[in-house]
Amino acid sequence: MSDALINGLAGAGGGIIAQLLTYPLQTVNTRQQTDRDPKKEKRKLGTVEHMCQVVKQEGWERLYGGLMPSLVGTAASQGVYYYFYQVFRNQAEAAALQLKKKGLGDGSVGMLSSLLVAALAGSANVLMTTPIWVVVTRMQTHRKVSKEQQILSMSPSSEGKALAAADPRPFGTFNAIQEVYDEAGVTGFWKGVIPTLIMVSNPSIQFMLYETMLTKLKKKRASKGSNSVTALEVFLLGALAKLGATVVTYPLLVVKSRLQAKQVTTGDKRHQYKGTVDAILKMIRYEGPYGFYKGMSTKIVQSVLAAAVLFMIKEELVKGALLSKRKKI
Repeated sequence: MSDALINGLAGAGGGIIAQLLTYPLQTVNTRQQTDRDPKKEKRKLGTVEHMCQVVKQEGWERLYGGLMPSLVGTAASQGVYYYFYQVFRNQAEAAALQLKKKGLGDGSVGMLSSLLVAALAGSANVLMTTPIWVVVTRMQTHRKVSKEQQILSMSPSSEGKALAAADPRPFGTFNAIQEVYDEAGVTGFWKGVIPTLIMVSNPSIQFMLYETMLTKLKKKRASKGSNSVTALEVFLLGALAKLGATVVTYPLLVVKSRLQAKQVTTGDKRHQYKGTVDAILKMIRYEGPYGFYKGMSTKIVQSVLAAAVLFMIKEELVKGALLSKRKKI
């Protein structure tokens, strides 16, 4: 088994476990991002309050809406990303060694090369897995109502109008796929691909920070006669790297979620987005800078925790696989 395949499988395994642990936070975050109420004076629910509201009004299962396609998407995304990351990384390392032979550099992959490797792997991942995440977003933002709430939805109040957009019927993966297709055809499954492609800078920044910190830590340990890094240290490095990347790229994530959520085709045109530029301009006009950071605190908690768990589990799986591989040899 090649190192690239080992990293791909380890990344998929770590991603699935991280997803299971943090999925309710992801669901709440997606709903916060797609909240298009421009009224800043309206009190916004905190993460825990929002989760309790979903449970009270729609049931526990709605916190896990879209979990199955999300797990498939996570496995596919992490597997594809880590596979291509390792392939491109190997090529970058080979190129660095060639330059060293020519008297250029020290043979290590530099920061810019690491950034490029992560960007290429991220682009391959986005193009191959975006349809899965469009379906997941639809399922996370689908609102289920009870019979009592159906009566309230007849009310002209703002709460009644919000509930009128909800659906009391079961909404599964097939329903989400059918909804996306009916709305925009095959191209609908790649909605938000432009901001998502731009967002490959998120894992690029994340991995650049992670690799840089990990390399420095290993060098520091090597000077003391040890080259080992503990699982807790990997956990903390992954958390720090993800925190930095998330703060920088969050506005693009909000735009992507708005485009992938169900589009309002009638009524308030402020909620109708024709594309990435249109969404950005309308958000600036009707919501201001605040609109681009809706739910960021929830996202930071969810993404940092997920990334830290993913890195820790991936590194342990890779270590175990490589150790097993050496024993067989």
